[in-house]
Amino acid sequence: MNRTGLGFDIHPLVDGRPLVLGGVTVPSPRGLDGHSDADVLTHAICEALLGALALGDLGALFPDTDPRYCGVSSLALLRSVIEVVRSNGGTLANVDATVICQSPRLAAWLPEMAKLLAEALGEAPGRVSVKAKSPEHLGWLGREEGIAAMAVVSIDVGEPPR
Repeated sequence: MNRTGLGFDIHPLVDGRPLVLGGVTVPSPRGLDGHSDADVLTHAICEALLGALALGDLGALFPDTDPRYCGVSSLALLRSVIEVVRSNGGTLANVDATVICQSPRLAAWLPEMAKLLAEALGEAPGRVSVKAKSPEHLGWLGREEGIAAMAVVSIDVGEPPR
C-alpha cells in the first residue's frame, strides 16, 4: 500500500540568525526565527513524513517548549522522524519539496540541499527533489518578511491489519 503525506512550514525572517534551508547555510543578511534552526524546508518534509502515516506533527514529537531542541539542527530531527516512519513499517519512495521565497535566489544551493536531505533520510539522492519558487512580490513572502516550504512524500507500507 502507498501512503502520501503533505507538509508545510513557514517562519518569519529576522536579523541575527543564519538562514538554514535543507541543512545548507545560505548566505543571507537575515535568517529564520524559530526554536530550532528554523529550517522550513526540512520541517515541511518532516511534517509530510509524519502525515503520511497519521503519526501527528513535528511539534508533538519535538515541542518548542523543550530546551533540548533549542537551536537543534533540523536534519537531526529529520533523522529521528524517518526512524519513526520505518519503525511503523514505512519505506520512503520519494520526496518532492518546494521553498517559497522572494530572496535570496536559491538555485545554486538546491543540489546541496537535496543531497543533505537524502543523506539524512538514508536514501539515494534521486529520491529527493528540491525546488524553489518566487512569490512574485505578493504577500508577506513577496515582501521578504518570511520563507515558506511545502513537501509531498510517498511512503510504501505493508498491508494494514484487518
